[in-house]
Amino acid sequence: MQQGGEGKTVVRDLLSTISSPEDLRKLPEGELPLLCEELRACLIDTVSKTAGHLASGLATVELAVAVHYVFDTPRDRLVWDVGHQAYPHKILTGHREELKTIRKKNGLHAFIWRGETPFDLLCTGHASTSIGSALGLAVAARDLGEKRNTIAVIGDGALTGGAAYEAMNNAGDLKDLNLLVILNDNEMSISHNVGAVARGLTTILTNPHYVKFMKGGVQVLKERLPAIHDLAVRAQEHVKGMVMPGTLFEELGFNYSGPVDGHDVLSLIGVLRNLKSYGGLQLLHVYTKKGKGYAPAEADPTGYHGVPVFDPDLGIRENPESSKTFSAGFGRWLCDRAASESRLMAITPAMREGSGMKEFSEKFPKQFFDVGIAEQHAMIFASGLAAGGMRPVVSMYSTFLQRAYDGVIHDFALQQLPIVLAVDRGGIVGPDGPSHQGVFDLAYLRTVPGIIVMTPSSLDEQYRMLNTAWALKSPCVVRYPRGAGRSSGVPIGIDETLEVGRARILCEGGGVAVAAFGPVALDLEKPCRERGFTLADMRFAKPLDYAFLDRVGRSCSLLMTVEDGARSGGLGEEIAAYFEEQGYSCRVEIAAVPDRFIMEDTREAILKELRLDAAGVIARIDECLKGALPSARAEGGSLAKPRILHQNRSK
Repeated sequence: MQQGGEGKTVVRDLLSTISSPEDLRKLPEGELPLLCEELRACLIDTVSKTAGHLASGLATVELAVAVHYVFDTPRDRLVWDVGHQAYPHKILTGHREELKTIRKKNGLHAFIWRGETPFDLLCTGHASTSIGSALGLAVAARDLGEKRNTIAVIGDGALTGGAAYEAMNNAGDLKDLNLLVILNDNEMSISHNVGAVARGLTTILTNPHYVKFMKGGVQVLKERLPAIHDLAVRAQEHVKGMVMPGTLFEELGFNYSGPVDGHDVLSLIGVLRNLKSYGGLQLLHVYTKKGKGYAPAEADPTGYHGVPVFDPDLGIRENPESSKTFSAGFGRWLCDRAASESRLMAITPAMREGSGMKEFSEKFPKQFFDVGIAEQHAMIFASGLAAGGMRPVVSMYSTFLQRAYDGVIHDFALQQLPIVLAVDRGGIVGPDGPSHQGVFDLAYLRTVPGIIVMTPSSLDEQYRMLNTAWALKSPCVVRYPRGAGRSSGVPIGIDETLEVGRARILCEGGGVAVAAFGPVALDLEKPCRERGFTLADMRFAKPLDYAFLDRVGRSCSLLMTVEDGARSGGLGEEIAAYFEEQGYSCRVEIAAVPDRFIMEDTREAILKELRLDAAGVIARIDECLKGALPSARAEGGSLAKPRILHQNRSK
């Protein structure tokens, strides 16, 4: 016996018989509602013990059951978008017991991982990719003469990404395909983010006959029947919301069906069977409720999107450490700056809470823009704001910044606009796994001309760097990690800035120097001081402090560089190349993330394993001083000869 959602007592007997969708399809239809209750109870019980994504999966219980019941998976191919809504799918495809290992080392992957089971052909960690991937699968099946159905389940948040529409536009020109797109609309992102798209095609709304009819009707009601005027206006908006999304998808070449109740598993099965028999390009619009079946998650679906370990009977309790994170520090600076800067415009691609912008959005709603899962657009939009005289601040997770790289070059750096780019979750993020590790940003950002890149070691330094970026009125990046940061507790002035390209020397020593980027600099201060090493909190990834590097190159025998980012093309290689050019005899050792994708574990455990924590860095130095080859050489040891060409620079 177990307490399930909404106080229902659930006997877990059906779910224990399901180890694959083939087992699921053996059940009578009449037993599926009970199975859904058991599945939902299992999800709440497991995720409350492991941490992970909860509210999205609770919304897709019936949908996952219905899809696997109607379609012959894995022969029929299924793509989930985004993967965090696929926990029920993981349970139904044989991972019920393994779910307790999710987001842990060697455990179940946090998102959909290619090859984890025969049901998962593609990784889906980033949003808006399912339709394009499913389209490719459908074309491959057609051209290979394989009789398969292909299904893409896309959340309404993922539908805010342009890649989804690019794929649908492409699909509309192709023939003889069996592709079903299921839009899981949980009323979280369409209502808040999509804007005009969710309300319909502009061509229809601006049709002169439509406009004339509506304006005339509204005026008549207002003058002659005021009692029903408001009711009519609400009805008009309801009809627009019901009709226009279907019209949009029909224009893109899909046969639109819906909306249907995504929590009525038996009705869903009937609809899916019909669509399966029709074939062709189909889009089914399904309404679900995020957090369904667990009252606290229904009341606060955003808060229960990604959850820590918690007691289901008590719900999530506020974590006092949340105010000490770098994300929260960015949010405080944003509010402080906006208090006296009406031209500040804050932009996020659907990461308001995660990026620490909730308070700002409530205090300064007219200066806040959530553009949806549209990272490149965020950069383009910011460029227009800046060119128009505003001061945009864009906050974006490092892993999602990868999708906006063209905007970073063309719309940010090339045009030398006064935009501040706050890169959150830089470096190792931990349990979210390889699709979300933010380890590539330093390597690719340093290649872009005309930008300044800063890496704070503390919350105090983060505040000063954001001030510096604002004051410079040129393209600036402040890149910080996930989690808590240190603070002196002494208030930092809103105009307190840093000298560009100047490191902060934390301790002076003899023949060994350490150049550290980010919070690890503070962790290294005590051991470096005790060992008599020179330690610099480098602060600036671009431009580097060449005065400090020249001094080290001439006076030291060993320099250890430490960065929470990719070794290949990273800052250590930049410094090693510079030393080679200058002819310095000082040996350069590089502590960085090796040239491989980093799997799930806690951030602390991963840094320890990669020897990127303070103890690991000191151990690397000791090995060098003893003349032993570093055991981590293959993962980023010494660089005898630079593997990159050094860029021209002015000192």
